[in-house]
Amino acid sequence: QICNQHNAEAPNLEQVFHRMAQTEPNLDHDVSWFLLPSYWAKMIVALISFLCFANSYDGDFVFDDSEAIINNKDLRAETPLGDLWHHDFWGSKLSSNTSHKSYRPLTVLTFRINYLFAGGFYPVGFHVINIILHCTISVLMVDVFSILLGGLQFSNKGRRLNLAPKTSLLAALLFAVHPVHTECVAGIVGRADLLCALFFLLSFLGYCKAFRESKEGHNFSIFWVLVSVILGAVAMLCKEQGITILGLNAVFDALVINKLNILELIQKLLHKDKSLENIGLLRKGLLFRITLLMSGGASILYIRWRIMGTGPPAFTEVDNPASFADSLFVRAINYNYYYSLNAWLLLCPWWLCFDWSMGCIPLIKSISDWRIIALAALWFCLIGLICQALCSEDSHKRRILTLGLGFLIIPFLPASNLFFRVGFVIAERVIYLPSIGYCILFTYGFSLLSKQAKKKKILAVAVLGILLINVMRCALRSSQWRSEEQLFRSALSVCPLNAKV
Repeated sequence: QICNQHNAEAPNLEQVFHRMAQTEPNLDHDVSWFLLPSYWAKMIVALISFLCFANSYDGDFVFDDSEAIINNKDLRAETPLGDLWHHDFWGSKLSSNTSHKSYRPLTVLTFRINYLFAGGFYPVGFHVINIILHCTISVLMVDVFSILLGGLQFSNKGRRLNLAPKTSLLAALLFAVHPVHTECVAGIVGRADLLCALFFLLSFLGYCKAFRESKEGHNFSIFWVLVSVILGAVAMLCKEQGITILGLNAVFDALVINKLNILELIQKLLHKDKSLENIGLLRKGLLFRITLLMSGGASILYIRWRIMGTGPPAFTEVDNPASFADSLFVRAINYNYYYSLNAWLLLCPWWLCFDWSMGCIPLIKSISDWRIIALAALWFCLIGLICQALCSEDSHKRRILTLGLGFLIIPFLPASNLFFRVGFVIAERVIYLPSIGYCILFTYGFSLLSKQAKKKKILAVAVLGILLINVMRCALRSSQWRSEEQLFRSALSVCPLNAKV
């Protein structure tokens, strides 16, 4: 099985796998799942992700596509190319009081290229690019999950090893076929999320490349760290969430490269322990790399703030009613309820809607509202996972749970209303990146169940059934995005209170 990846390096790989098996548990050990060579795994992921959304290729321009594409003068040849850098995503001047301050010039540039090559507003070309982008991202996920689940290890010849080929394939398949991604793929304006995710992943893989020549992380390439920062900036020019990759790179560096125990580090910081230098913060260059990431992130945000202007974006109460509530309690409790609904969309993506505003979700105004149970369930699960991620004696478990929670929570922060008001209640498109963390946690849970289960094949068949159901759900949901009438009709059973619906 090892030889399927690199026959010429079989002895080296066998030694590496044997050494890793002795020092750290392998997620694949008890998993009854497919074991395929890397290129076959990527081909299967690409094919299945294509099948999920292929029927959206000839859909119309629907919903926000009208404003972002058809009515956007920045797409037309007579508009100077430089205007893209002074306008928001919808073609309005950033200095305007009515601007939403969504600064995504690179995404608009791809729309413009689509328009010029097609010779007009023909939606097929726009949809095909979206499908190709999602397939490409899903293929990259095989490499990303192999690092997040298996760690970053290299052969003697400097080739990165996939120490979790089964679980990385499963996680990539879960990501590729998740129905909540339909809005990003079948809705043309979702390209902002797709492009952001593409450069987000390239930034992460570029950061991993900085440690290619050293297994222990003592030596690293400043060049690749800077490349990672630049790719993070490009991701942010596609959509605002892209900047969060710099924080995730820092978390990955601390947990995987430096193998830090966060709870131990916190305890030492609180007690001002003089042995802090012994845990490798300075010796392995972690502080220097984090300084580079923070400096790059701060510079990017400052430039973004100057371009956007000092004024906040203008939203109305119907866009996000909870943010206009007078009571801090009402705002906090409804924000948390929105978080629980986003989590539910990841767990059970059956009730999907193109728009969750305008009365779709009535405000919670008292503790007696039964929906409080959703908040309690969310925080019960999160606190349990956080405790396991911090306090578990198993370093492998701590690392995977922390990375899973990091990729789940950090990319979601710009949409959380914590730092600034957003112009929506729930938006399925903003869960595209956080679903990476969900896939990590799901796959790790599957591996733990497989370890305990007596009939592993039955469990594997159940997971395969979940994947097949998701594929069918994606195909159904993609067909609903083909026209505005179908899209609005599909929302009747989900958000009947929505004034638009």
